[in-house]
Amino acid sequence: MGILNVTPDSFSDGGKFSGTDAALQHAMTMLDEGADIIDVGGESTRPGSAEVSTDEELRRVIPVITALRAARPSARVSIDTRHPEVASAALNAGADIVNDITGLTNPAMRALCAESPCGIILMHMQGTPATMQQNPQYVDVVAEVRNFFTLQVQQAAAEGISQERICLDPGIGFGKTTEHNLALIRRLAELRVQNLPLMMALSRKRFIGEILGDSQLAKKEALPTVVMSLQAAANGADVHRVHDVGALRHALTLRETLQAIQA
Repeated sequence: MGILNVTPDSFSDGGKFSGTDAALQHAMTMLDEGADIIDVGGESTRPGSAEVSTDEELRRVIPVITALRAARPSARVSIDTRHPEVASAALNAGADIVNDITGLTNPAMRALCAESPCGIILMHMQGTPATMQQNPQYVDVVAEVRNFFTLQVQQAAAEGISQERICLDPGIGFGKTTEHNLALIRRLAELRVQNLPLMMALSRKRFIGEILGDSQLAKKEALPTVVMSLQAAANGADVHRVHDVGALRHALTLRETLQAIQA
């Protein structure tokens, strides 16, 4: 999954693709590099970020989705939003997947997804983007995230959303410390619910740079994200949401080749 932030203030690439032409060009590049899905987001959800208006989010994402759908009809497109109104307009514009950082906790978002055949990425977050990194606490982060997944999948099913449409994202960096993030990566297999696919969004995360002694390092180099994503793949990750698509695609291809030789 290639990340396409059409925002002025995202953590690692804010403002780079805020125009429709620049965003479309970057989306095409990621598809050519091997992205299976383009994830379009019009609101920064970095730690401490403020919520933008629905109208502004729509202004940012709908022209990009429309242009991408026209330019590459076969591409799979995801809308990264926590707002049902934006998700609805994006689906109408041609998006295939709703990537909801609030994990379908909003009844209006559940109702929308129940009415649509869209795919759904259900993410865990403690708190809100504005507050989530102030003091995240868990007794057992893996058990608590898994319990959240179990409850949300059950609730979705009760409202007519089939499990086959859902992918689970533990929300690395969304209300988690470095220790929490590492526990989720290390024990990723324990998060599996109903054999649903697991997504890891490790790309350019601040905690990776902090481990290496430079909080900005993961923004400047693809290698740290590739290394962490390969470990997540080894632990069971099925989908990887990244900025640097080509680098990770090459790494995953090499990994698959080595596995085939060993088999």
